[in-house]
Amino acid sequence: MRQRKRKSRGGSVVLDRRSNEWRFFWWEAGKRKSKVLGRFPSKRAASNAAEGLRQQLGEKRSDVVPTVNALIEAYLAEKAPERYSTRRPYDAWLRLYINPRWGDSPITELQARPVETWLQSLPLKGRSKSSIRFLVSALWDFAMWRGDIATQRNPMELVRIKGASTRTREPRSMTIEEGHSLLQRLEEPFRTIGTVQLCFGLRISELLGLKWSDIDWLRAELRIQRSIVRQRVGDTKTAGSRKPMKIADEMLELLKVWKQQSKFSGGDDWVFASPVQLGRLPWSADAVGRAYQKAATAAGIGHVGTHALRHTYRSWLDAIGTPITVQQRLMRHSDIRTTMNVYGDVVTSEAADAQGKIAALALYGNSTQTARKPS
Repeated sequence: MRQRKRKSRGGSVVLDRRSNEWRFFWWEAGKRKSKVLGRFPSKRAASNAAEGLRQQLGEKRSDVVPTVNALIEAYLAEKAPERYSTRRPYDAWLRLYINPRWGDSPITELQARPVETWLQSLPLKGRSKSSIRFLVSALWDFAMWRGDIATQRNPMELVRIKGASTRTREPRSMTIEEGHSLLQRLEEPFRTIGTVQLCFGLRISELLGLKWSDIDWLRAELRIQRSIVRQRVGDTKTAGSRKPMKIADEMLELLKVWKQQSKFSGGDDWVFASPVQLGRLPWSADAVGRAYQKAATAAGIGHVGTHALRHTYRSWLDAIGTPITVQQRLMRHSDIRTTMNVYGDVVTSEAADAQGKIAALALYGNSTQTARKPS
């Protein structure tokens, strides 16, 4: 069958020379469909006869374009991150901002200009607006992935947000004197919690997720196996976060003392189990944060959040002259471009030496002093 066809928006008009009839072809749900138009003296006449079908096709397609609300429900069920700490802000942005404004609209209405204007009107910081833009972009990609709309350029690529990569507040890092002042004013168990976090640079979710079975006493290693956010246990932030860390002798002794003092010292117990929760859960990050801030206020050193101790750990590593490769390893950052391709791997003895110096700084204020061995 020889065919001559006139391509047009919403379908194609094709002449079947065997029957001398014009046909109208279109795509629907990934399948090619056709309808006989009849015999017409010219292509223009056949195309005009197909206009009614094109209008019906356009209406039908507009009916099946999903609303943002429907896409959100499907996206959360199929594509959203499973890790609670990552998913939690997704839920907040979708529930508080995207769904109230765009929930009843088809996804195709979320074009660059109206979305950018809307984002500019929100009383949020640039990084928060950028997160919302990312989620709108993810909904567009999801709709194309499901076949709800034709694959095309994502209009969110055209949206620009001022200050999206600008920090509104510099990360807090304490001096050695400030770190000592903070620890001295903390009561137990928060003094031990703060010391451990400061000496290992752990994220608070990783520290609270520690169990006694994560400590290899013979090899003097600490394994980060899980994290806990809002009292929900989940995976670690990255695969690199799970790499074992060397434990300096000073810290190994401190952990042994804490294990002897703790009422919950079984292998499957939390290292910092909360007596309020009868050991079923560790202390919450909010409780730790309040204890840090209370001690910081008493010490007169300003605001100190739970993540400030991780920033401080990084600053102290730099202060004692730790090579950048060792810093990347100890911070457990997962950017392969900086850790492996650019700087190479790290020597274990260097990591152990750096850990020992940090522990000495936290406990004694001097990186050259060593802990006294028990007699």
